[in-house]
Amino acid sequence: MVSTRELGEMAEGLALQHLVKLGYEIVATNWYHGHLELDIIAKDGEELVIVEVKARTGLRYEHPSEAVTNTKIKHIVEAADAYIVENDLDVETRFDVITVIFVHQKFELEHFKDAFYPTM
Repeated sequence: MVSTRELGEMAEGLALQHLVKLGYEIVATNWYHGHLELDIIAKDGEELVIVEVKARTGLRYEHPSEAVTNTKIKHIVEAADAYIVENDLDVETRFDVITVIFVHQKFELEHFKDAFYPTM
């Protein structure tokens, strides 16, 4: 049985491969601001892309995207703001969500561009 942590690491690895295949430049992974984490920070052209990765096994439970709650969005936006300030960036920023559902030995990956907009 795969642990939740291992499942997350596998999903993040698949998300990274997906983004690289699309031509994104990976800037950072698992970036922390205090207890807040950004899974993937990438660039799509000149646009900064903050990517939240969610994974599930099987189809019994909610879709992984449903785990991106308003509280989670608030935390992602807060961490992204800290990253932008810390790195003195002045760029357009987009928030994407990549979901990975593992079923048996296969997986289904979905990439939601502009999944949400900051409301801070």
